Amino acid sequence: MTDVTPVLKSFFAPKSVAIVGASEDLSKFGGRLFKTMIDFGAARGSAFEIHPVNPGRKTVFGRTSYASIADLPQVPEHVGIVLAADRVLPALEACATRGVQFATVMSGGFAETGIAEGHRLQDELKAFVRRTGMRIMGPNCNGFANFVDGFVMTNTSAVRGKRNVAGNVAVIGQSGGLAQVNVMWRAMDAGVDISYQVSCGNEADIDAIEFAQFTVEDDATDVVLIAAESLRSGERFRVLAQAAAERSKPLIILKFGRTAAGRKAAASHTGAITGADDVADAAFKQFGVIRVDDCNELYEFAKLLRKRRLPRGKRLAALTGSGGHCVLVADTAASLGLQWAEFEPATAARFEKMLPSLVSLANPLDLTSAMTGSPQLFSDSLKVIAEDANVDVLMPILVAPTLSGIDELVKVNESVDKPVAVLWTGYCPEDNAITVATLNQRGVPTYRDARMCLRAVHAAADYAEFLQRFVQRPPAVNRDLPPDVTVTARKVLASAGSVVTERLSKQVLAAYGLPVTREMLARTPDEAVTAALAIGGRVALKIESAAIAHKTEAGGVCLNIEGEAAVRVAYGAILKAAAAHAPTAKLDGVLVQEMAPPGIEMMLGVTRDITFGAVVSVALGGVHVEVLKDIAHGIAPLTHDDARRMVDSLAGRKLLDGVRGAPACDVDALCDAIVRLAWLAQDFSADIAELDINPIIVLPRGQGVQIVDALIVTT
Repeated sequence: MTDVTPVLKSFFAPKSVAIVGASEDLSKFGGRLFKTMIDFGAARGSAFEIHPVNPGRKTVFGRTSYASIADLPQVPEHVGIVLAADRVLPALEACATRGVQFATVMSGGFAETGIAEGHRLQDELKAFVRRTGMRIMGPNCNGFANFVDGFVMTNTSAVRGKRNVAGNVAVIGQSGGLAQVNVMWRAMDAGVDISYQVSCGNEADIDAIEFAQFTVEDDATDVVLIAAESLRSGERFRVLAQAAAERSKPLIILKFGRTAAGRKAAASHTGAITGADDVADAAFKQFGVIRVDDCNELYEFAKLLRKRRLPRGKRLAALTGSGGHCVLVADTAASLGLQWAEFEPATAARFEKMLPSLVSLANPLDLTSAMTGSPQLFSDSLKVIAEDANVDVLMPILVAPTLSGIDELVKVNESVDKPVAVLWTGYCPEDNAITVATLNQRGVPTYRDARMCLRAVHAAADYAEFLQRFVQRPPAVNRDLPPDVTVTARKVLASAGSVVTERLSKQVLAAYGLPVTREMLARTPDEAVTAALAIGGRVALKIESAAIAHKTEAGGVCLNIEGEAAVRVAYGAILKAAAAHAPTAKLDGVLVQEMAPPGIEMMLGVTRDITFGAVVSVALGGVHVEVLKDIAHGIAPLTHDDARRMVDSLAGRKLLDGVRGAPACDVDALCDAIVRLAWLAQDFSADIAELDINPIIVLPRGQGVQIVDALIVTT
């Protein structure tokens, strides 16, 4: 993705603009739009020219109205279009003829209708963009608001009336009502001011990712909130997330679509248990994007993160005059994985001198009724805690603070270098007009509810940890693979059908340095005996057939076979069972394979996600993966650190450390296998629909891993 700020700056802050379909009738979209634009710009003191285009009027709100784009006295940088869907394209053609750079199409009647005509009209807009190079927002959108430069192109009532000052939080969404009211308006109402807001509609051209990229690159924005029904490109989103991380700007996303409707039937175990939302969740964690569950959480988390003052850890300190609140936050923090800091000896010594004897020195700290007779006690105690090196986050808890107490809290917040997250559960007795929003407007992150406050703290701490990893990330991993590895693998895949047999699948994996079992294909009982003798010891026999993906269910597997007679019996039994299971299937023979040494059975897999592309998964192996659903995903390519975090996130992770006397397993070798599998997944993302390794045996530490079974399904 290229640097989009210089390009889109004139989109958001054009020197001249025209509205096609402008009106004085406030019952019409074009009337409300034009009036809102005039009022907003006048209130913000903006310097831009706005021209109405309406052949049926001579003036609109006192401004000369022009019959067409061709009649305008100057070429507008940005044109807003409010016309019937079938009249939009001719208006755009007129814009292109005049050399207009940007257009916002607010008209509906396109792909959102779900009918063929609507899709046809939207396809025409896409073709127009490709042909002319002109950039379009929409169609079916509600425009945008630029608080930084004082320009809007929207009719939303959320920006009417008293104007908010420009903030440092951007809001990007596809929906108008949700992004502009449920997020932007409510954020401003909560004291979180906005830099830019976008409701980009159907995204025929410029999409939410590109708008978010602009706000990430723009100096006026420090936090970007995204409410998205879909993401058009996982790769571009990854680039966006990297750009945000490089600038330490948090991305907070509300991504809809958590339902089972995103799941699909699949031939492999991996495909059967991987849901679209699972992948999105994994991608966000891997890219350092904070995911929330509801609209209010977007701006609630932004309250703390917009300060750009991140915690060094997850150790909190709270203080209040209400013992009940101490118990409340203590329980809630523990449930979220946050810790209560143990005060340094120096802090304890200072408190012993300044606190009355009735105050018990603990964390959370209850100042009790001692606060009543000593107005400065709260702020003085907060300053002491702020200087404690064991404390990462300060959490003052207010119930009914005085005005002077609020002023002191603001001063402390401005003076400390640690994040402050205030929980205010009550009111200000001296002035009911002073609210949580007031404190937020004064730069103090303040919350009504303990859980929301602590969840925001947890999100900030997780984001700080991600940034630390991001800064320390190693350079690109050197792929220690033969230069012709893709050629070798492609030849193997080309020799197979859509379902690649275990033997050929393992050849592809081996080309990428993944350790597989020794094996030979036998087409007669004698060949099976010869293969077993060559391998030595106990062996496994498996049916080889592209038509039988799951061999165990077909009775096509015999394990721990030893001796010539046993091999012959197993060979015959497997062919008979396979023929009964799939009478029309082509049977290529029987695979004779070494028995893997004991270890922990894991599963590795690859699937293709419609948004994020090649997805690598790891889980406990065997049948457990389908029963327990204990599985972790990563988006290719992956680093060794990515792979380690995937493994560590599994509920069954402790099994790899050795339990009940079992030796610890070679987790490093497992992570190396995950990274190599991700290389393969990335190289063949367009060719491999699914890949299933089940099981891969993780051997004792230092002994590596071994792939026992594998299946590739091509596109």
